[in-house]
Amino acid sequence: MKKRYVQVGVGGRARFFYESIASTYKDTSELVGVCDISQTRMDFVNKKVTKTYGYENPVPTYLNHEFEKMLDELKPDAVIVTSVDRTHDYYIIASMEKGYDVITEKPMTIDAEKTQAILDCQAKTGRKLTVTFNYRYAPHNSKIKELIQEDVIGKVHSIHFEWLLNTQHGADYFRRWHRNKKNSGGLLVHKSTHHFDLVNFWLNSSPKEVFAYGDLNFYGRANAERRGIKSYYPRYYESGHLEDDPFAIDLTATEELRELYLNAENDSGYIRDRNVFSDEISIEDTLGVTVKYNSGTILTYSLNAYMPWEGFNVAINGDKGRIELKVMENSYINSGGKKENEGALEQLSLMVYPLFAEPYEVEINTEAGGHGGGDPKLLDDIFGEAKEDPLNRAAGHEDGALSILTGIAANQSIASGQPIKINDLVNFHK
Repeated sequence: MKKRYVQVGVGGRARFFYESIASTYKDTSELVGVCDISQTRMDFVNKKVTKTYGYENPVPTYLNHEFEKMLDELKPDAVIVTSVDRTHDYYIIASMEKGYDVITEKPMTIDAEKTQAILDCQAKTGRKLTVTFNYRYAPHNSKIKELIQEDVIGKVHSIHFEWLLNTQHGADYFRRWHRNKKNSGGLLVHKSTHHFDLVNFWLNSSPKEVFAYGDLNFYGRANAERRGIKSYYPRYYESGHLEDDPFAIDLTATEELRELYLNAENDSGYIRDRNVFSDEISIEDTLGVTVKYNSGTILTYSLNAYMPWEGFNVAINGDKGRIELKVMENSYINSGGKKENEGALEQLSLMVYPLFAEPYEVEINTEAGGHGGGDPKLLDDIFGEAKEDPLNRAAGHEDGALSILTGIAANQSIASGQPIKINDLVNFHK
């Protein structure tokens, strides 16, 4: 019997899930309902599942205020949450309270209060909450976990993790709803949750204390004026600057951008292409974080969202040697192209530098699919047959909470100028 899923929030990222259910996993899984603020977007989902993937009938659609009605009428096996980050807690908690397991996009939620509410609900209901961290499944990131487990560099004492978002992908966070910290928690929660989760995963440890600095140094109106940019327009559509502004995005360029955003403006109220140099931005684009782990490891982390290339550098230092990873990724805009190319690798180097021995490069077998083959592995873990995984890459509610608590603590540290202890933020019911 097929497992029945409903999905809430059907913007660009949602395709990753419902298109996989309707294609790769069609023999074992079925999309039976969708929920969103926009009927136009839900109509696009039905166009995809019927015309592209062969569903005989459109799936039932429910507006966002009808979410619980959808659960009561359709009684799915599980709920997929891919809505705006600030709404994740409501949909997760409502689903678990009605007896349903949940699969949610990262971040699980955006602040300590909502994190606590989710943890309390999970403890009360016992429902399963899966958080989808595709970076764990990327072969190069999995290999680092293996090397540390095999004691190749000994006990890890420090990690330096540098993330670069370029002016194509990075700018997109300043066009969309993510630019408002009340929606996304800022980049330290929305984006960096991936990176903090990787460190938790590699170390098999949890963050203890966090200190951070952050600022808006590149995007925003004042920064543009400081660099001599004088012209301004609130959005890019029909601005006349699609050709001469490198930060412009054309909402007519792809079917997804047109149908999910431009044509949905009337019933969603959402403008997808706001100018990255406006005054309404409340998130940072330049961030530096120091984390002390319960294992004793120190993490130094940086994120810059206006770089000339996209990817990351990681150095992991142990008492038997050092691991260095450099990854350059194919930059992309959400719904702006082929989803299988999102995060595709352009350059990859994984080196081990043992103490008192010659350094060597570790060969990584990348596979088809986004993030070096990580995306298909994640989807198979969620929708495929259960398989034993010695790396334990599947992430649950505690993993989801720990990944965002570093970013939440960092936000509090930036605001207060003080270090923040993780144990002061939430209770894990242990």
